[in-house]
Amino acid sequence: MSEANGRMLQDYWADLLLVAEEAALAVLPHIGRGDKEAADQAAVDGMHHAFRGLPLSARVVIGEGEMDEAPMLFIGEELGRGGIKCDIAVDPLEGTGLTAYAQDGAMTVLSAGPADSLLHAPDIYMEKICAGPAAAGRLHIDVPLSENVKVLAAALHKKPGQLVAGVLDRPRHASAIAELRTLGVAVRLLSAGDVGPAVATCLPGGGVDLVVGTGGAPEGVLAACAVRALGGAFCGRLRPESDQERTRLKEMFGEDAERPLQLEDIVRSDDVVFAATSVTDSVCGPAPQRQDGGVWLSSLAIAGGKVRRVRRFVAIAEG
Repeated sequence: MSEANGRMLQDYWADLLLVAEEAALAVLPHIGRGDKEAADQAAVDGMHHAFRGLPLSARVVIGEGEMDEAPMLFIGEELGRGGIKCDIAVDPLEGTGLTAYAQDGAMTVLSAGPADSLLHAPDIYMEKICAGPAAAGRLHIDVPLSENVKVLAAALHKKPGQLVAGVLDRPRHASAIAELRTLGVAVRLLSAGDVGPAVATCLPGGGVDLVVGTGGAPEGVLAACAVRALGGAFCGRLRPESDQERTRLKEMFGEDAERPLQLEDIVRSDDVVFAATSVTDSVCGPAPQRQDGGVWLSSLAIAGGKVRRVRRFVAIAEG
């Protein structure tokens, strides 16, 4: 159970959103400066600092790496000052390159679920297909892409030519992009970051009906939390690229480690929270906008089936 004193984890969405906001504030000086490593480190520092005051007992299940690889937000790290036990998945800065060059789509992101509810996905690739609530339970990772497009179009009462698909612009997706276009689907090529577009499939007016392709498994879990909270469709399959990765997967998940994963395999609870804040223009809203004495932040929190768009002015010291 994720209840404590009658409260559910989703009741803490505002506390978790503050963590995303503090990370975004820390990144502000690095937007457009061309140094993605510095931007990423600033986000990690800001997020880690904010987690200290979190009224939860949180364990990082997806973070910056193992303890010997990351001094903060490492997998297994315990965060918070006590309360409901929960799993935390973080991407302190989704789109480090987007941030460094002030391009759209960068945001600070975290998701949370009850203890032992989130897939402990290693930092490898995951094949994904994602869409909104109309397609819930209807898409499958192991059927032809054309069939999934047909099913989605019918669910949305659209023709394939009216659909928009988000796909990471990578050579590995060339055949999928060509197939989508042959089917008449408009393709929005993503230079980086597939979490935002995946969430957008579940939002009215999100501009994306479908996200397909192979991207990071940790990002897949982050997106799946939002999709589950909103009743959307998400399927995946872990895709190791080396014998070492394949061996690690088998050690973690057994012989069927590369089986199709349904949404319930990735996020095993409805009591989940997704929180994100724009660093550049993103699904969360406009990039931070400076004003005398502070900055306006645009954020998105999803919990309990509700979407909350938060526009907040935060005072900051000059200099």
